[in-house]
Amino acid sequence: MLLAEYKSKELLAQYGLKVPPGRRATSADAAEAACEKLNAKKYVVKAQIAAGGRGLAGGIKFAATPSSVHDEAARMLGSKLVTEQTGSAGETVNTVYVEAAQDLAAQHFLALTLDPETGGIMLLASSQGGVEFEQRARMDSEIVKTTVLGPGETSDNAKIAAFLASAGIDDASAADQVRGAIQAFTENDMTLLEINPFAKLSDGSWMAIDAKIALDPSAAFRHPEFAELDAEQGLTSVEMEAQKNNINFVKLDGALGVIVNGAGLGLATNDLIIDAGGRPANFMDIRTTATSFDIAKGVELLLRDTRVKAILLNVHGGGMTVCDTVAEGVAFAYNRSDRKEVPCIARLAGVNAEWGNQILKDRKVPVETFGDMQSAVTRAVELTGGA
Repeated sequence: MLLAEYKSKELLAQYGLKVPPGRRATSADAAEAACEKLNAKKYVVKAQIAAGGRGLAGGIKFAATPSSVHDEAARMLGSKLVTEQTGSAGETVNTVYVEAAQDLAAQHFLALTLDPETGGIMLLASSQGGVEFEQRARMDSEIVKTTVLGPGETSDNAKIAAFLASAGIDDASAADQVRGAIQAFTENDMTLLEINPFAKLSDGSWMAIDAKIALDPSAAFRHPEFAELDAEQGLTSVEMEAQKNNINFVKLDGALGVIVNGAGLGLATNDLIIDAGGRPANFMDIRTTATSFDIAKGVELLLRDTRVKAILLNVHGGGMTVCDTVAEGVAFAYNRSDRKEVPCIARLAGVNAEWGNQILKDRKVPVETFGDMQSAVTRAVELTGGA
C-alpha cells in the first residue's frame, strides 16, 4: 500500500522529522487559498500520484504568487501525468499539494527497506539527491551506500552516524532525523521509506522535502488507522476490490488473464507471456493470507472482463498457499460466472499439485494441464491469438 506524499509526510512528522508546511487541494481555488495559511515567500505545487518521476514530467512546479499557484494547480488537476513509472497511459492527477518552498543548502538521498537475506532493515544513503538522482544512480550505482541494521542496531547512534558520514552526511542532527525515520519504518510495518531529497537547509537543519512510503499489506490487521487509504492510492475499482480480498492486482491491456501466487513468479510469468508474443490482461499476486474465497474473487474479476479470452494459472504450492486452495478458488469462480467457457491453462507444482489439477477437472473447469511453465504459456498465448 503506497501512501500519498502528503500522508507520508504527516506520518514522518509524528516521529520528529521536519517537513515543509503544506496543504492539499483538489481544486485550483483551494490551492490558491492554501497560500494564505502557508504565508510563504515562494510556493511549490506538487501533483499527488503514486508513481515517481514527477519532477521531470512537469508534476512539480514552483510558483512565486498565490495566483501562480492557482494557474499551476489548474493545469495539473484533471491532467494525465506520464512518467517513467506510469507507462504511456499516465496517471490522472486528482490532488495537488501546495508547500512553502525551502532554501536548500544540500540535497541527499535516504531510504529504508528490508534486506531480503537477513530480514533486517537496510539503510541507504547518498551524498547526492534531488530530481535527477534516479538517473544518476542508474549510471553509477556506487553513489548509493548501504548498511544493514540487525536486531538491537536500529537505535545504535554510533553506527548510524558513522554510516551517514561515509555517505557524505556528516552531521549529528541528520542522524537524529534518521533515527526517527527508522522508528517510523519499524512501528508502521513499512516495506519502503524513501526521502529524496533529504535536504540540509540554509539554517543548518534537516528536512524531508519529498517522501514516499509503502506499507506491508500483510500487516494491515495491525494498523486499522490505514484502512481508509485505499481510495487515495490511484487504484481502479477492480484493483481496490482485489486488495480487499488479499490479492495484489494491476489491470493491464492484454487478453490473457493471469493467476499467480507470488510477486516474483507473477513478473516472471508476464515476461514469458510477452516473450511468447502474448499480452497479459493483469498482474496478480495472491497473498499468503488469501483463502479460496478470496482467490475466487480475484478470478471473478478476470472472468468479468470480456477482453479476457483465456486464463493462465501458474502456481507453485508451498507455505500457506497450496495448490488445492488455489484450485478451489478457481472452481468457485467458474461455477458462479456466466463465462464458463473461458479456457484455463494450468501449471501447478509443489504442495498438492496433483490434487489441485484433479479438483479443476472434477469441477468441470475447461482446463488443460501442463507440467512446465513454457508449455503452459505457449498454449495460453496460442488461445488468445497473441492479443
